[in-house]
Amino acid sequence: MRCGMLHRWLVVPLTAAVLYGGTPVLASEEGESAPAPPSALPSVAPLAAPATAVILPSTPPAPAATPSVVLPPAAVQPPPAPVAAPAPTPLPPHVPGPHLALILPLASKAFAQHALAVKDGFLAAARAQGGTALPVNIYAVGDDPQQSVETYIAALGAGARVVVGPLTRNGVTALAESATVMVPTLALNVPERSIPAVPEFYMLSLHAESEARQVAQLAWRDGRRTTLTVLGETQLLRRIHHAFVEEFTRLGGTVLAPLPFTTDPEGLVRIKKAADAAIDTETADMVFMALDLSRARQVRPYLSTLPIYATSQVHPGVSGPLVAFDLADVRFLDMPWLLQPDHPLVMVYPRPGYDESIELSRFYALGIDAFRIAMVLLGGRPGAAFDGVTGQLSLGQDAQFVRALTAAQFSDGRLIVRERR
Repeated sequence: MRCGMLHRWLVVPLTAAVLYGGTPVLASEEGESAPAPPSALPSVAPLAAPATAVILPSTPPAPAATPSVVLPPAAVQPPPAPVAAPAPTPLPPHVPGPHLALILPLASKAFAQHALAVKDGFLAAARAQGGTALPVNIYAVGDDPQQSVETYIAALGAGARVVVGPLTRNGVTALAESATVMVPTLALNVPERSIPAVPEFYMLSLHAESEARQVAQLAWRDGRRTTLTVLGETQLLRRIHHAFVEEFTRLGGTVLAPLPFTTDPEGLVRIKKAADAAIDTETADMVFMALDLSRARQVRPYLSTLPIYATSQVHPGVSGPLVAFDLADVRFLDMPWLLQPDHPLVMVYPRPGYDESIELSRFYALGIDAFRIAMVLLGGRPGAAFDGVTGQLSLGQDAQFVRALTAAQFSDGRLIVRERR
C-alpha cells in the first residue's frame, strides 16, 4: 500500500517535468479575418488507428429539444484518479470534412494521463461555450515524434481547419521542422531548440522558464535589486534558475553567487549564514528559490527574514495548512485556475477529479485555454488578448501565447492572492 501511494505521488510530477523539458526524453540538451483554408491539402490515406470524434452543437439545444448527436458518456465523466494510465475507450469514428483536430499522446504510456487531462479540459470548454461550428476530431498518437507529423498530415487530408497539438516537446519540434503546417496550428509546448518562425504556427505551454522570467519581473516591480539564489540539483530546477537569473540581470538586477541546495546540516548552516550576512551588510534584498515543494520546505527556515520568491513548483495544491506555515512569506506565481477558484471565469468550467494531482489540474486548464485560442484562430484573430484560466493570454512576437500569471504569498498558514487577474 505504501509503495502504491508513493508511485501515485511521484509518477505524474516526474512525467510533467519531462513535458516541461526537464529530462533528455524531450530536452534538446544532453542529459536532459479567418485565414482561408488551403486551396489544396495533402492527399493522404487515413491512419490505421481507430479514430475518435466528438460532435458538439454550434448552439446550445433548447430545453425541450433532443440534440441530434449525444456525446458518449466517457467524454463527460470525470477522469479516474491518476493512479495508472486509463485503458483506451472505444469512441465513434472521425467526422469527415471540415473539423477541429486535437492531436494528443493518448496512446503514450508516459503521457496518456496528461493528454487525457488536456482532452477533458478542451471538451469541457467546448460544452461551456455551447458547442462549436465544426466538429472536434481527436487523434491519438504515441511517443514517436514522427507519428505526430504523420497524424498532422492525415488530419489536413481529412479536412482539419485548425489543429491543436502536439503536446510533447519532441513532437512540437518535429512538426515545426516538417514544413507541413498549412492551417492555423496551436502547439501545446515549445520546441527543444530555436527554430525559425513558421507561418500559422502558434504555441501555448506550461513552460517553466517562462514562469521564472515572470517571477524576476515581479521581484523587480516589488523594488528588489540584488538577490541571493538557492539552486536545486535537477535539470529542470537548473533551467528555472538560469531563466530567472537571465531575466533579473536583463532588468538591471544583481545576482550573487548561487547557494546549492543541500540537506546536509553544515550546508544548511552555510545557507543561513549567507542570508544573515546579506541582511546585516545589506548586500541582498531578496532570495529566489529555484526549488520544488519538498526542497523549499527544507530550506525556508534557514533564509531568515529576507523576502523570498519562487515559481509554482512550490505550490502545494491540497496539501493543507502545515505547508503554508513551512513556506511562510514565500511569494510565487501560478495560474488563476489554481489560485482563484471563485473567479467568475474559472467558475464557468467544471472542476475535474484531479484533487490528488496539481499537475493534472494544470493540464486540464491548459486544455480549456487551448480550446479558447483555437476559437480565436478559427475566427482569424490570433492577436486578440483575453483572460484565460491559465493566465492573461496575449500573443507574443515569437508566436507564443504569453500567460501572465497571478501572484500569491503564504501568510499565517494561508495562501493569499496578491494580484488578481
